Amino acid sequence: MSTFTIGQVSERSGFSASALRYYEERGLIAPATRTDAGYRLYDDHALSRLAFVARAKQLGCSLSEITDLLSVWDGARCGPVQRRFHDLVTDKLQSTQEQITGLIAFASELQTAAARLDAPPIDGPCNSDCACLADDDAPAPIPVMLSVPAVSGAPIACTLQTDAMPERIVHWQTMLTNVRARVATPDGRLRIEFDGDVDLGELARLVAAEQQCCSFFAFILTIDGRGIALEIGAPDEATEIVGAVFGKAS
Repeated sequence: MSTFTIGQVSERSGFSASALRYYEERGLIAPATRTDAGYRLYDDHALSRLAFVARAKQLGCSLSEITDLLSVWDGARCGPVQRRFHDLVTDKLQSTQEQITGLIAFASELQTAAARLDAPPIDGPCNSDCACLADDDAPAPIPVMLSVPAVSGAPIACTLQTDAMPERIVHWQTMLTNVRARVATPDGRLRIEFDGDVDLGELARLVAAEQQCCSFFAFILTIDGRGIALEIGAPDEATEIVGAVFGKAS
């Protein structure tokens, strides 16, 4: 059996020696044995565990969640681990999409405030007429972009329940009544440009929901001097789906 010192494990895994000691305290890894002088020696199993820990951390898992995953990972079968990992990552995806939606709406609010605060101040102290207190709509000149990438290798299929599809289509049709132009971008995306009446928060929520059930789509929602626009990308095999749901470039 091959064994490795803590320095060798640190070099191979990318984790610092102090992190490895902390992970040992948390029960994530354990040395296979120790030298007569008391130095830790790790084996290939520890390296495999650390590779799994690194991947879980990359996907935003907490140490408590990783500890739970490792309790299943120690078994003899990958299936239970993959299922639990999938459920955890799916929950994080939904939470992240909800955060993105909230951030986009907040960014729009900040843009409105920034545009108003950039105007000349009133003559005198702050009051209900000054920019510091006003909360009505103003143009948003600062560029903002929300990018929701397609899931690599995702099948060209929609996971939305059949009875929910008519309602989703109605939502898109309602949203698309605010479209003023559809154009093809140089990289093959469909760019939909909206007029000023579009509900930005609702559009962001709809984009997040659509990407969740149709992960082969890739969306870019932009807010800049040109206005609000949504770019949709998809594999060549899904061109007809893009046209059917979002319309075609004119």
